[in-house]
Amino acid sequence: MRFEQVCIESLAVALPDESWSSAAIEERLRPLYERLKLPFGRLELMTGIRERRVWPWGLRPSDASAAAGKAVLARSGLPAEKVELFIHAAVCRDMLEPATASFAHRKIGLPASAQIFDVSNACLGFANALTVAAGLIEAGQIGCALVVAGESGRPLVEHTLKTLLDQPLSRNEIKPYFANLTIGSGAAAAMVCHRSLVRGRPHRLLGGVARAATRYTDLCQGDTFDAASLSMQTDSEQLLVAGVELAAETWRDFQAATGWTEAQVNRFISHQVGSTHRRKVYEALGLDLAKDFSTFETLGNMGSVSLPATLSAAVDAGAVRDGDRVALFGIGSGLNCLMLALEW
Repeated sequence: MRFEQVCIESLAVALPDESWSSAAIEERLRPLYERLKLPFGRLELMTGIRERRVWPWGLRPSDASAAAGKAVLARSGLPAEKVELFIHAAVCRDMLEPATASFAHRKIGLPASAQIFDVSNACLGFANALTVAAGLIEAGQIGCALVVAGESGRPLVEHTLKTLLDQPLSRNEIKPYFANLTIGSGAAAAMVCHRSLVRGRPHRLLGGVARAATRYTDLCQGDTFDAASLSMQTDSEQLLVAGVELAAETWRDFQAATGWTEAQVNRFISHQVGSTHRRKVYEALGLDLAKDFSTFETLGNMGSVSLPATLSAAVDAGAVRDGDRVALFGIGSGLNCLMLALEW
């Protein structure tokens, strides 16, 4: 993928007020920990995640996406009437039909002339949606798109806690549920447009590469459990090994496609999983960990929101500055990997 005229005009994030620490989650699991003689503190020690945010019960993904969408419009130099494409790109959805984008479109107050739909690809949905919007902009079909994602991890974490406490699981049997306890909630939005619409410095999306390793589809699978719950099971150890292998392949393709080397990248922004995942990926790809910017410590894994939220946080913190070359990358269940080149 190569783009000449595509820019990320503005970014915004919406986060819940309620925070759950890893210590508090373990306290809720005290009966399990005591029965299996598990050491308290292992959740934060193994993941590096101190806390994560959670939306209140009853808040829909479209509510979260709409909050981020309104926030990005407040930051943007473009009015809502300019939006010709609107994509909701999250794992979480209000329901199967209609598209969650329909609810968020109404709540934000976007024009009736905008094409709207959902894009879903596990943790890569937002990044995939950027490429869809970029392709239409580059082709001259549209001038401006709004991409949003709203993830609510609360139903998954609550259902996981109930399962771990209600079922007489062994140490080995609890392993597939462990990754669920790293999940956080949040929302993010990006205005993506033709560079001719940008006032000020254009933050150009230059292109990227994608690779799939669908032989690993069974390593992480999630589905709805009932009206208020989600269920997911993950082979974390094998997923890490396979994900790192796929990331290394994608990084080689990315360098060939963009001409960028590790030394020429000023900042790496990745999907946020945890400290072990980050270390293994950076070691395998030969990347300088000092160029990383992380949010998992306080936000956990927010699904498709993690990548754009971390980019937004890096920009706000001054860790990404005008002119920087930024490599965006993520690995999602499937397995799929996507790396994008951004010239800020």
